[in-house]
Amino acid sequence: MEDCYVALDLETTGLSAKKDRIIEIGAVSVENGEIRNTFSTLVNPRRQLPDCVVKMTGITQKSVDRAPQIEEILTDLSVFIGDRVLLGHQILFDYSFLKRAYVNAGKTFEKRGIDTLKLSRKYLKDLPSKRLPDLCRYYGIPQRAHRALEDALAAHYLYQKLKEDFYGNGSFAARSDCGEENCVECVEKDFSPRTLVYKVKKESPAGKRQIERLLSLLARHKLSIPIEVDSMSKNEVSRLTDQIVAKYGR
Repeated sequence: MEDCYVALDLETTGLSAKKDRIIEIGAVSVENGEIRNTFSTLVNPRRQLPDCVVKMTGITQKSVDRAPQIEEILTDLSVFIGDRVLLGHQILFDYSFLKRAYVNAGKTFEKRGIDTLKLSRKYLKDLPSKRLPDLCRYYGIPQRAHRALEDALAAHYLYQKLKEDFYGNGSFAARSDCGEENCVECVEKDFSPRTLVYKVKKESPAGKRQIERLLSLLARHKLSIPIEVDSMSKNEVSRLTDQIVAKYGR
């Protein structure tokens, strides 16, 4: 069972690691089950925040516009995480955003992780909701939902509660995958980190001519977009250009 890890959570502009961007990172360093340090920063996504994201998180456009861009944060985050495993509620979601950011910056990011959502689905089957806020209410864990550091802390405390209730106190007998009662090996496997898999290729930045053509189309048709054009990838600019031409003409 893992007792040294980094609990991680992100806030993002949306749910797609391919199309959306990180706006906040929260991480908690844990050693022997105890919190040792925290890491928290807003991130400039170089685009307008959707109204629903502002309402849900309380993060404003002004605050992210003043924040560092993701490329400026990755080195410090790597140092903070080190070689420890990641822990989070649906950790693959957060990992996918970070993996894409690291790859686009020409860096590697290969990690193992523990998912408290998967553990909750298996060991708390009778609960109607496995959302992190609902699980925190169930266990009496204080939480300010939809802020990265608070959610990272909540995932840590949830993992400790799950470990206390189901790891090694005999209450897991009927839950073993192998069918045997009191199968310690099955529970150890559930609570052990697994390799996180998210395949992504580095995105090529848009070329000068691509950007100039898009800007020309935007000006000609009096259009605006919620993204800084020079932050877009080659594929993003190409796709948007094609959409504008198809709808408005050249």
